[in-house]
Amino acid sequence: MRELRDRTMMTLGDLVGFPTITEASNLDLIDYANIMLEPLASDIRITHDENATKANLFATIGPNVDGGVILSGHTDVVPAEDFDWTGPPFLATRRKQKIYGRGTADMKGFIACALVMATEFAAAPLQRPVHIALTFDEEIGCRGAPILISDLERNGPKPATAIVGEPTSMEIVTSHKGCYEYTTYINGIEGHGSAPDRAVSAVEYGAIYINRLLELGEELKARAPDSSPYDPPHTTVNVGMMTGGTARNVIAGECIIEWEMRPVRKEDAEHVVREMTALESEITQRMQAVSPDASIATVTEGAVDGLQDLPNDPAFDLVSEICGSSTRQVAAFGTEAGLYQLAGIPAVVCGPGSIDVAHRPDENISLEQLERCLEMMKGLIGKLSET
Repeated sequence: MRELRDRTMMTLGDLVGFPTITEASNLDLIDYANIMLEPLASDIRITHDENATKANLFATIGPNVDGGVILSGHTDVVPAEDFDWTGPPFLATRRKQKIYGRGTADMKGFIACALVMATEFAAAPLQRPVHIALTFDEEIGCRGAPILISDLERNGPKPATAIVGEPTSMEIVTSHKGCYEYTTYINGIEGHGSAPDRAVSAVEYGAIYINRLLELGEELKARAPDSSPYDPPHTTVNVGMMTGGTARNVIAGECIIEWEMRPVRKEDAEHVVREMTALESEITQRMQAVSPDASIATVTEGAVDGLQDLPNDPAFDLVSEICGSSTRQVAAFGTEAGLYQLAGIPAVVCGPGSIDVAHRPDENISLEQLERCLEMMKGLIGKLSET
């Protein structure tokens, strides 16, 4: 185990060194993984975004047939400001029994374990394959995973289960909320602040829009199912950013609102979309009564369904056996697991590290967590080698 752990630490250091924030390309990291996996895999497929600046990788180790298990991780990380850190965020640093660096927990620690274990998988007499899936842009709406899954649906193979290695402290998560992300663009008409009736203030209509979102947030509390396992138990709405205008004495010509909701159930998401669509129609009429050039439009940046806790779940049964845990956990954060489940691939979330340190300065992962992840993957070898 120590030799595997040391190799994992080295690989994790390499991965952290790729500053794959969502605004940047991940192609160098994908090339790195491809070089490691190419001698070991029976098949590797790479899919790209529409600009070919970002990529997913799907590598099969063992027989190139249906079935087997996906080990899935996203390659992108959230930004890191150097002044908030006690060390360089894109240089993996060991302090005692922890490795510090952006992405160590979320979720390059899991990816490092999978890449190192690829050698062990390739040397084993696998009867069913293991698949390593690396995706892009999970942090901004899971944009890469749908492309990868669509390719699988068209070209195969059809995996039997998926393990998404988000940081859960190696507990098995069987359900989480969905995550729907939006950008609303309001185009008004600029004018002098002394003559508001001759212009259309995009910021003022933005305030009306946000106020309705906040009202819906309160209404959704009453819609929480009695059996909801989540904290909080209801669907939530959050306005993360609002920008617009140029000066205090200029009527704002544009406003941009970044917002999201995390639905407990699909009906809540449909309710919010229906209400906001109706409001957009009302706002459009009011703005265009002053100028036909005014407009409002909402772009869906990402729509990821939640992960549902299902009875007789083969993904849970598998991971429970190789991890030695029979407890089903609930997560407040969203993952790509819901996308696999929606595509008919049973999925759970289980990975090393704590979500409590993700997206924060001095993000870190303990060596103990990496070792537990490696043990899980060693157990997977045994299961996939059974006849």
